[in-house]
Amino acid sequence: MQIPIFPLNTVLFPGGLLPLKVFEQRYIEMTKLCLKEARPFGVCLIREGQEVGAAATPEDVGCLATIKEWDMQQLGIFQLKTAGVRRFRIDNREAAANGLISAEVTMLLDEPEIAATAESEACANVLRVIVDQVGADKFQTPLRYEDPSWIGYRLAELLPIKLATRQRLLEINDAQLRLHTLLAFLKKHGLGGR
Repeated sequence: MQIPIFPLNTVLFPGGLLPLKVFEQRYIEMTKLCLKEARPFGVCLIREGQEVGAAATPEDVGCLATIKEWDMQQLGIFQLKTAGVRRFRIDNREAAANGLISAEVTMLLDEPEIAATAESEACANVLRVIVDQVGADKFQTPLRYEDPSWIGYRLAELLPIKLATRQRLLEINDAQLRLHTLLAFLKKHGLGGR
């Protein structure tokens, strides 16, 4: 699958929402194409470089994003509400003259479904508190507190953890391992994990 890549200083997870302000010409063109053809694009954490200017080097694993809503209240600036869909791995990439990266990607397998565990329940309880504080409207519905993958992805995007750690959590294809890692973080920082 060939997709445009939007390297950012953030990690998007499946099921997550990401607001974007698009003003660089290369990404305006990408946005127009994605809207016209109802195509997704890839969001990858920047490994090297900057969000603005020359093409940045993205991490190899990212998340497919779809545009859920868009607006252009100011000429030349798109306000997007995007949603993370599925993880992918970049097989090959190239930058166009304007710096827009296009990549051949392989979709990663969905995680095997697992039943709720004591760890997932503990993480879900912390997540409920966070969602109550920030507001449920900041999340795609339905809220899936019974789904260990969903719980792990939401905590990974919400907790104050380093971007490199977030990237590793995205790359893990094991919900139980992700939850175990997050629960250890919660316990270490006294943030409610029991």
